[in-house]
This record gives sequence, C-alpha cells and structure tokens, in this order.
Amino acid sequence: MSEVKRIFVEKKPSFNIEAQKLFYDLKNNLNIKGLKNVRVLNRYDVSHLSEDVFLQAVKTVFSEPNLDDIYIENIVFDKNDKVFAVEYLPGQYDQRADSAEQCIQILTNGLKPTVSTAKVIVLSGDITEDEFIKIKNYCINTVDSREASLLKPENLDIEIEYPEEVEILEGFIEFDDVKLKNTYDKLGLAMSLEDFKFCHSYFKDVEKRNPTITEIRVIDTYWSDHCRHTTFLTKINDVKISDGKYNKPILKAYEEYKNSRDFVYGENKKSLCLMDIATIGMKELKKKGLLDDLDESDENNACSIIVDADVNGKKEKWLIMFKNETHNHPTEIEPYGGAATCLGGAIRDPLSGRAYVYQAMRVTGSGDPRTPIEETLKGKLPQRKITVEAAHGYSSYGNQIGLSTGQVTEIYDEGYVAKRMEIGAVIGAVPQKHVYRDKPSCGDVVILLGGRTGRDGCGGATGSSKEHTQESIYTCGAEVQKGNPITERKIQRLFRNPQVIKMIKKCNDFGAGGVSVAIGELSDGLEINLDAIPKKYEGLDGTELAISESQERMAVLVDSKDADRFIELARTENLEATKVAIVTSDMRIKMTWRGKTIVDISREFLNTNGVTQVTNVAVDKINDESYFDNIYKRLSGKDTKELWLQNLEDLNVCSQKGLAERFDSTIGASTVLMPFGGAYQMTPEEGMVAKIPVLEGDTSTSTMMTFGYNPKLSKWSPFHGAVYAIIEAVSKIVGMGGDYKKIRLTLQEYFEKLGMDSKKWGKPFSSLLGALYTQKALNIPAIGGKDSMSGTFMDMNVPPTLVAFAVAVADANKVISSEFKKSGDKVILIKAKRDEYDLPDFDVLKRNFEKINELIDKNLIYASSSIKYGGLAECITKMAFGNMIGFKFQAEMNDEELFTSDYGSIVIEVDGDFDVSKYLKGIEYKILGETVIDPAIYIDDFKISLNEAIDHWERPLKNIFPSVVKDSRRSLLEIKYDKKISYKPSAKFAKPRVFIPVFPGTNCEYDSKKAFEKAGASVETYVFKNLTADDIKESIDELTKSIKNSQIIMLPGGFSAGDEPDGSGKFIATVFRNPKIKDAVMDLLKNRDGLMLGICNGFQALIKLGLLPYGEIRDINENDPTLTFNTIGKHVSCYVRTKITSVLSPWFNNVKCGDIHLVAVSHGEGRFIANDDVLNTLKQNGQIATQYVDINGNPTMEMPYNPNGSYWAIEGITSPDGRILGKMGHSERIGTNVAKNIEGNKEQKIFEAGVEYFK
Repeated sequence: MSEVKRIFVEKKPSFNIEAQKLFYDLKNNLNIKGLKNVRVLNRYDVSHLSEDVFLQAVKTVFSEPNLDDIYIENIVFDKNDKVFAVEYLPGQYDQRADSAEQCIQILTNGLKPTVSTAKVIVLSGDITEDEFIKIKNYCINTVDSREASLLKPENLDIEIEYPEEVEILEGFIEFDDVKLKNTYDKLGLAMSLEDFKFCHSYFKDVEKRNPTITEIRVIDTYWSDHCRHTTFLTKINDVKISDGKYNKPILKAYEEYKNSRDFVYGENKKSLCLMDIATIGMKELKKKGLLDDLDESDENNACSIIVDADVNGKKEKWLIMFKNETHNHPTEIEPYGGAATCLGGAIRDPLSGRAYVYQAMRVTGSGDPRTPIEETLKGKLPQRKITVEAAHGYSSYGNQIGLSTGQVTEIYDEGYVAKRMEIGAVIGAVPQKHVYRDKPSCGDVVILLGGRTGRDGCGGATGSSKEHTQESIYTCGAEVQKGNPITERKIQRLFRNPQVIKMIKKCNDFGAGGVSVAIGELSDGLEINLDAIPKKYEGLDGTELAISESQERMAVLVDSKDADRFIELARTENLEATKVAIVTSDMRIKMTWRGKTIVDISREFLNTNGVTQVTNVAVDKINDESYFDNIYKRLSGKDTKELWLQNLEDLNVCSQKGLAERFDSTIGASTVLMPFGGAYQMTPEEGMVAKIPVLEGDTSTSTMMTFGYNPKLSKWSPFHGAVYAIIEAVSKIVGMGGDYKKIRLTLQEYFEKLGMDSKKWGKPFSSLLGALYTQKALNIPAIGGKDSMSGTFMDMNVPPTLVAFAVAVADANKVISSEFKKSGDKVILIKAKRDEYDLPDFDVLKRNFEKINELIDKNLIYASSSIKYGGLAECITKMAFGNMIGFKFQAEMNDEELFTSDYGSIVIEVDGDFDVSKYLKGIEYKILGETVIDPAIYIDDFKISLNEAIDHWERPLKNIFPSVVKDSRRSLLEIKYDKKISYKPSAKFAKPRVFIPVFPGTNCEYDSKKAFEKAGASVETYVFKNLTADDIKESIDELTKSIKNSQIIMLPGGFSAGDEPDGSGKFIATVFRNPKIKDAVMDLLKNRDGLMLGICNGFQALIKLGLLPYGEIRDINENDPTLTFNTIGKHVSCYVRTKITSVLSPWFNNVKCGDIHLVAVSHGEGRFIANDDVLNTLKQNGQIATQYVDINGNPTMEMPYNPNGSYWAIEGITSPDGRILGKMGHSERIGTNVAKNIEGNKEQKIFEAGVEYFK
C-alpha cells in the first residue's frame, strides 16, 4: 500500500491547448527559434493506495480516456529531447494534489492517499544549453516552485523534523547598541532599529527578562506597516510648501486642513500625520451631521453604511460593507498566488463583518506587458509574465469562490515596473438585524474557523512592508500563499446563516499577522493555546504557529455557552472549527506551546505600535507646464483620423476585453450592468452595479462602485491627481444614474518607500490634501482606505498613486449604461470647468451632476459616459461600439477638445426631440451631433468605420490578452428536431422536490435554488462533507436518501474540487459512481420518471458519468463525447446567443424550435467534442438541444458567438429520452434588471418546465 505508483498524463494532440500556448510563448516571446515542439505532461506520484483502486483512479480521476494519453510508471523520450519537471515548493498549497486525494478518498470510502504532482515539459528541436536554462528560468518561479527530480521517490512521506524549543534571546537585556544593531540585522526585521531598541528597554525595564524569538517576531508582525500603518501614523513636525502657480491651492488646502483640525479636535489636537489628513474629512462631515448612514463598531473590518433596502416591496435595514486591498509585493514576486490572495484578503474583511460579498472590482498597475523579455531587469519577472499570471490568479480565485467581478482595469505606466500594483475592491451586504456585536467578556472563547496552518503564510505582513530588492524573488517564498478559495467559499456560506452570525460577538480575519494579529486584536487579555491550532503538517514550531497568516481562516469570538453549537454548525458546512483561546481579565496576550509560555506581553506595550516616528514634509514646486496643456499633444498623427486611431491604440485607452472576460461577471444572478454593453458587448461600462444579495424574492436596491486614477496626471501633481481621481470616480457614478451626494469613498494610497526624505513625504502629503480638498468641496467623505508605502525597487519608484473608489446605493430600475441606444438621437457634452489652477469649478460640477441625476430619474437620458484619460474621442468611440451605432459630429471640434482628459465632463445621449433649452437651462453644454445608423464616426471630412476603430482599439493587447481565436470551420448545418415526447410521469406532484447537492467548489447553488423555488418547486440542498472518513460515509447516505425523496436532481455550476485534477466535474462524477448513489439515481430515472439537470460544472459531471448522452451511469471510453478546455485556453465570461434546436426534452416544453435566448456563460472547459458518428447519432435522436448562434441566428464556430469552440456549436444535449439535460449556459442567472445593458430574451423557462412536468 505504501509503494509509490507513478502515472504520466498527456492531452491528446487535438486537445493539448496548454502545450500549444507554451510553444507559442517560448517561440515568440522567449525567442527560442530552434524550438520545434513542446509536450506538457502531468505527473502524479501516489502512495498508500491499493493496486485496484489505483487503476480505477487512473481512468476516472487522473485521466479521461477520450482526452488523455496515459503512461504508467515510465515514459520514453527521444534522446534529443530536453526534459525538465516543475513542482511546488514543500509547504505550498497544491490544489491539484489536494483534489486528487479528495477524489480518491471517495473511491476508498474514506482512506486518504498521498498524492504528489509535477508538470513535465518536453522540448524538441535545436535548443542550446543556454536556451534550455533560459526556458527553465522562465517556467520556474523559485518563489513558489522548484525543478523536480525526474526519478521516482521511494516514498512520499514528508520528512518531519521535530522542532526545537523556542529560542530565548540570551543576554538580550544586557546588549549594548552594537550588539542590538547586529542582532537587528541578523533577524531581518521589518520594524525600525528604534523600535527594536524600544523592545530592548521594555524587556529590560518592565519584564526584566530576555524575550523569546517568538515574542520578537510577534511584535515585529504586530507593528508592521501593513498591520499598523506606521508610515501613515508618523508624526509630521514641519511642513514646507514651495512657491509656484500650482502650489497655491496646496497651501490653501493645507490651511483649510488646519481649520478642520480646529473644528474637529478643538483644544485636544492629535498629532499631524498622513492618517489624520486621510480621515479628518470623515470626522468633520460626521460632526456636521452629514454622515448619518455610517455604521460604526469596535470591529475594524470594512467600510460600512446603513441603507434602507427594498426587499420584496418592503423596507429593510441592511449594512453595505466595502473594502479595497492591495497585494503589491506578493504579486510582484509570485503573480498567481499574490493576485489570488489579494482578492481572498479583500473578501475576508467584509466577510468578517458578517456581510456576504457579492461583487468585486480589480484595478491594477503594470509596466508595458509588450516589453521584450530580454529587457527584463535583474531581480524581476518579465512584465508580461507578471500581468498574465496575476490575471489568472485573481480570476481563478474569484471564479472558484463564486464572486462576480464587475469591472477589471489595468493601468499602464513605466513606474509600475518598480513594483506592480494589485488592488482588489469588494462589496458585501447583510441584513442589519442578523449582525450581533458585543464586547469581549472574561471566559469568552476564540474559535479558529477554516483552513489549517502551514509555513506558506509566514512573513506576509512584514514582507509586504519591506522595500523590494533584487533578491526578493529568491528569498521571499514563504511570504506568498496560493490560497484555497473553496474553503473561503464554505465560510461565506456559513456566515450567510443568521443562526451562526448572531452568535458572533466579534470577528477578525486571518490576514497578515496570523494568530498574533487575528486573535490578538479581539480582546485586551488573551490566553492562546498554539497546540490547539490545526496544522497542515507536523513540524511547525511555536513561532510559525503564532505568525502564519491564511486566506481562508477566521478568528471568531463567542460566548463560551455558544462555542459547541458554533462548531457544530461549522461542521454542517464541511468546515473545521477549533477552540484555541480564551479571554482573560488581565491586560496581556499570552501564548503557550508544548505547555510552555512562549509569549507574554502587556497589551499596553503592544498597543504603543512602537516608537512614534517623526519626519518633515517638503512639497516641491509643481511644473508650471500643466498636464492639461500638454496631454492632447501626446499624439502625433497628421490629421484628425490618424490622431483618433492613434488615441485608441494608447495602452490606457485600448481594449481590455480579453483581460476582463476571464473573470466571472454574472454569478449571483444580480449583475445589473455587464462589464461590456450592447448587442455586440463592446462598450466598456463606467463601473459595476449589482443588486444586493437577497436570498428570497427580489430587490431593486443596488450598489454601484467605480474608481478613478491617472498616473500621468499624478506624476505632474500628486495634489491634482488625487482631486481628479475622486472626480473621475464620482462622475462615473453620476453617469450610471447615481446621486453624487450619497456617495461614500474609500481610498487606496500607494507610494515609494519614503525613508526620511522630506521631499518624498511631500508626495503622499499633497495627494491626501487633494483628496481632502475634494471631499470637503463635494461634501462626500472617504470612510475607509488602505495604504501601501513600499513601491520602490533599487532607484525606481511607482508613480504617486491615490486610487479613489466611489460607492453609492441606487435603484436598479434607474441605472443606465454607456452604449448608444438608437440612431437619430442627440449627443450632448455636459462640460466641466477648470479654474486658473486647473482645479474643478465645484459649483459648476455640482450643478451638472444634479441636472444629470434629475434627467436620468425622468428617463430622459438613454446613455451616458464620463470623459476619461483618452478624452472625448475615446468616450464617443466606445459608446458607439456596443450596438455598432455610428455618430456624426455637427459641432466644430479641435484637438484639445477631442483628446484632453477632461475629467468631470459627461456625454449624454437623449432623444432627437429633446428640448435642450428647457432641460439644460443654466447648464454649460455643447451639442456634439447625432447618432447615425451607419456604423462609422464622421468628423470634419473624415469617416472612421467602427470596424476599423475596433481593429486599432483591440490591437495593442490582443497578443497579451486575446479575446478571440480563429476557427477554420465556418459553415454549420441547421439542426431542427421538433418532435415532442408527450409522456408524463406516473406520479403527480403539486410541489415537486428538487435536490441540489453542494460539493466542495460548487458555487451556483443559491442561484439554482432560487430559480427552482420561483418556478414553484420545493428545494433541498445538502453540503457534501469529506473532512473525515465518517463524514464521507454519512454524506453518501444522506445524498442517497435525498435522491430517493426527490423528483429532480440538479447539479449546479462551480468548480468542484477546483476543476482538478486537470479536468472539471471529476469529484462529482466520483461521488455519483458510488454504488448506493448510482442505484438511487438510476431508480429515479428508470422507475420513477425523474428528471436531471446539469448546468456548467453539472453538465461536465453528467457527461463524465455517461448519463449524457446515454442516460445511464457507465464507464467512459475513448470514443465517448466530453467537454474540454476552451480553444482560447482561458476562462470566458459573457453573454451568448443560443438557439433551441430540439424540443425532445420536457425541459423545453415552454419553448419552440428556433427560439433564440441570451444566456450567460462562464467557464474554462465548455468545449463539447465528439466524433462524427456520435454527432450524427445525437442529431438523429434529437439530443442536440441548443446551439451557439451568431447575431443573425446562425450556428457558428466563430468567437465570441461560440465561446469555447464546441463542435457543431453545441451548447446543450439531452439523454435519449430527453429527461436529462446538460448545458453550459447559466439559465439560472436571470432576473429583473439583470444584465440590462444587453437586450434580448434571457428567459428559457426550463425551471418552470421541469416543475410543470410533474403536474
């Protein structure tokens, strides 16, 4: 049983998308000209598994006969091939290995094997040794991976070194300054030397003992800039603002800030610091009574406001929580894991506030990803590799956890070569009545909930607080986690249960700092038992247990009487929960390990946050040559048309559709605006809008989120950059129909390492003053934010960065989008005005915003879009793309008007008969022209076809983030099967029972349940538990019982077991092959006339079981159809048109052949493949239910209409009798105001048909 068994799995030549992409990458981007072929094999080593179960797993878990070639134990390579293997570093989370173990555990009835994975890369061609090394360096990021041996190991047992006792720093309290400095350098601490000396004094004078190394590491973590904002809390002694035209408003803003301090603090003034400038706007507006919606508590989870939500026609108090988070340092050195955990970290904050997080926004900063790899700086990863892998990491995490990503934007600036910017901003909501908060009491219990602890989370807080060096990518491996979105999804589900969250007095997430911060912040007095903490593996010492962070853990404070019940409810969601600490009455934090106290620090000392740093600020003179005087001159074309097309090719104007569509934007069935609007889904929207996540019924209450930031403007003047960041974010909200007066802001600051350079300090100082100046002018506060102050690499710095996020609550019925709606409409520019200092005239701006809001409320504005970096030309062009409606300028326009970043100005589309003098009285405006049916832009004597404009717009990033791939097969035969089966089930049910099993990774169960309940069904969900062997046995019994009690089985979408190992739906298929469940399913289908439905991941499971297309669970052979990776090689999320091609199935009783529907798709493995014999049989039997069609209703292989390259454009198929339906499109993601910027029939009524079948 313990013998290691090895298998190599390789995709068959027709499906080796990964190998094809790697070949292209190495050949064209790494310039390996002699490369002839690339093969990619997944290698699995397995131990503690019997031979018969291993052989069973080979065919069902490790491989699929119709997709893969397998090689057991050995594989022979050509002698001229160059071969290497890549594996994760020990301790890094390997989702593929974990999922394989979980799948096999089902086969063994609970006994878990050990699986180790590696990727084997085989290179053929004329490749030199230097090129081979270059390829390996490119493919292996040493932060998280290493080159693996090609030899099979004797065993897979982890060598565990029994950790030594925690070291005491002997003689520490006797150290002189020299010894202290040497020790400080040796330990590589993030705290300052002054802080370290402060620790020395504390242990010498107060504790009168030498500290343990754990205590020093805990203090270092607790006081890190990441956790305690030490830079922002540094006391500012002296401020000098240079003279200059554009410095005058900075000086004025500084004087106004001092007046605000007088108003807010009176005689009890706090120290002047960056944090005070960042927060005083909120304090002032609150004191003036202008912030009555603020939800305040002792918890520091996320920004929180109280709103009146319309739920099923009744008003309810809800909390709306939002948060922005950066993972700049981790993403720079390990892009996939860093970006993934950026989102995971952002989610945890509102989640710890008990909110269900339902929408996310991603804003990033990158160098030019087209930069040749040869130009990569030493100590850096190539910009292309960083940006592509970061997009994969963030999208993978969000798609798995089931979070709609409503907007994705990458900002390009050479400054971000110094260090990438990776921001995740999220929004969540919860009924206020479900949230219970209370102060900790002596005897209360702290429960650790979620994932286990490992070394991969050590040093995250301190690492992100340090400057990036040339050695970072070689030395920071332990600081970057992969994260496990499936576990965090379980916490999301648990916290949606009112019974659970009503027990929670206080909650903190296990972000940076681990136990020391997550638990340490919950109460002033704590005793923490580190031995109780669940571990991923043995061998962790006390220090590692104390500081290791995690993306998917929570520290929950409950009354001792509620602890056992809380743990019991956690188990129902397949979550581990463990009592690890108790609240004490003394003001100390104590940690024990192996029965010994290794941390015993006074709360008073810990809360000092170290020595208060002191600095001076000097604001340099801003260049007299304004950004606004020159920005339009960046273009160099000879005429208007050439300038226009050149503008569209600017990296910060060009299409990012190929990037954005790898993020699921529709899960939750509450997305009001798709990221790209119009029939052609080509107009980028102003921001993201989603209905709040009500579990039952419906709501029109929606949240809006937008952002603003321009690095070029900010480099000219950080003050002006911050002003216009807020103006841009606010203008976008107004453009979508929001009321600017109800906006709440949260800010993201990202600056170079400041040190003690007063001029460097002048940049964030100016920026925050600009933000404060704008908050006061508009009377809208920033109620939260995040600072990151380590954007330096050697002598390079990130641009001064203040990204403003704006949030507002709105009625979904009043939300409008950006794409032109019809021809013959007037298009009008509502003009902002700048003063002599190039700052907004706020009186004009507020009048404009109020007027636009009034007209939208009266349904008089059809579309609107604010002007951004690329000016009016960018704005008009993108508005035209969505519905391919052209535009003809009637007004005279010069280059400055067309191409200047005129922030605050908004373009509106109104009816051709719109009475301008009546409705725009008192407003400065300009009638630009009218929309035309011809898909072109007419300006001066030039005509720019929209197709030509799109070609230029898509060109810059199409090789980085492709949005389409070409398919040579174009013409497809029409399929029509209109014979209905009139058979009805023998038993009738007024309210048929639907069973929806929830597996690890399932994330569409809420939407599916809601769709069936709306159709009149009674729905039962059950979470499959597999933490222990007994859990598995219990779950199999419960699934069997539920199937026997149901009339319909629904397998919803998601990423069961993370779509691993290397294939979707395998976990579900493995469960359903269990004899008990198999028998229950076949009894339902054969003897009780039941129905089955599988959507997306559910469809994938049905086809891997043989239920589709054969109607029975059977072994799969190499000629059977299946679903595999999209031809584009990435996840695709958008709306597609599908045509009903057969009404054989009772699921389609409410539609007819030829009906076309708009359906959301979101998948990475949706490509239906089958041989000609199978395809013809399916057609003949009427089993091809739906096809992807183009805008004219014709089935096609062409992207984006066929999003995955499915053979015969097949989207859905049925069993021979039609009672089992599988489809990739998410028919459950429907509702009032859902995707309202894409018009069409979205209701397939399959859920109603399924329910009516039993009546």
